Amino acid sequence: MHISKPEIDLDPNTDPYDKAVYAKAAENLKNMMSAGVLTRDRKPCYYVYRLTWHNHVQTGLAAVASLEDYATNRIRKHEHTTPTKEDDRVRQIEAINAQTGPVMSGYPNAPMIDAMLAQAATGKADVDVTADDGVRHQLWTITDDATIEKLTRAFDALPAVYIADGHHRSAAAARVAAARKGDGSLAYFLSVIFPEHEMTILDYNRVVKDLNGRSPEQFIAELRKSFAVTQSNQPVRPASSHDYGMYLSGHWYRLSIRPELVAADPIGRLPITILTRNIIEPLLGISDPRTDKRIDFIGGARGLEELERRVKSGEMAVAFSLYPTQMRDLMAVADAGGIMPPKSTWFEPKLADGMVSHILD
Repeated sequence: MHISKPEIDLDPNTDPYDKAVYAKAAENLKNMMSAGVLTRDRKPCYYVYRLTWHNHVQTGLAAVASLEDYATNRIRKHEHTTPTKEDDRVRQIEAINAQTGPVMSGYPNAPMIDAMLAQAATGKADVDVTADDGVRHQLWTITDDATIEKLTRAFDALPAVYIADGHHRSAAAARVAAARKGDGSLAYFLSVIFPEHEMTILDYNRVVKDLNGRSPEQFIAELRKSFAVTQSNQPVRPASSHDYGMYLSGHWYRLSIRPELVAADPIGRLPITILTRNIIEPLLGISDPRTDKRIDFIGGARGLEELERRVKSGEMAVAFSLYPTQMRDLMAVADAGGIMPPKSTWFEPKLADGMVSHILD
């Protein structure tokens, strides 16, 4: 936090984008390295990074990924970035001359890589810490040249790697490399790459302030033109991509889209696209969820209770629970060169900044 959000060490009124914030990050990183809090291995290594959260375990490779492959779309994207966030990342990398926050990515089915990572993680971890949120972070260092070479060949043979969480970090790394016109360490960005079948995407739900001039009864009548609407005695967590939960006027409803209204293309069949095209835009009048203040987004880790709370408080009029985006759908969108709608994915557990860092020297 002292490097990623160094404003915590400054006056609370400090603008988080002030030059002093980035200078403080550089100072903190230098101090941590001088004090031995962060240490550099004597040779370039790979690292196995394991996340354990509740009963879920995912084991990936911490490494630097090629910006050339990023530019040629072998490392594939599925989101647009926002200029403010991207500029912030650029300034931070420039100030500290390092990348300390990894990009989370996924690799397609590769049992041989899975097995190599599992083998490398059989001994005692070099780093083993459980964070305040209950997520356990473990790191094993791979120093053996033969294993490094085998992993390199295996990843080089993959058709593609998919950015899951960290589009601003990868875009910022590319901008810094282009501005400095450098190669060597500048030609890469810090990544942790997991097998896609181990990655977890939680639901990313919506709440809206009003019904766009309709009464609840009128709103439900409009919904019935495109959905089967059934009242439920309990909160609705959708079991398929064509189902939705809705909390309105103190009641939960299950909404099931008419099959003929579901598009076949990778973006059109996403749960959020179906919701947007059939409810958010035409009925609620929200055309740009990134800028419209009438809509808000609630990550699945906060539970359906949070949807109820926001509506019961009177702050919001209606809430929708969605089926989580699946990794296979994310990969299909990226393969097609498409961009997913905003706030489509909520990955848990998340990587910790500073477990591994990439110094630009």
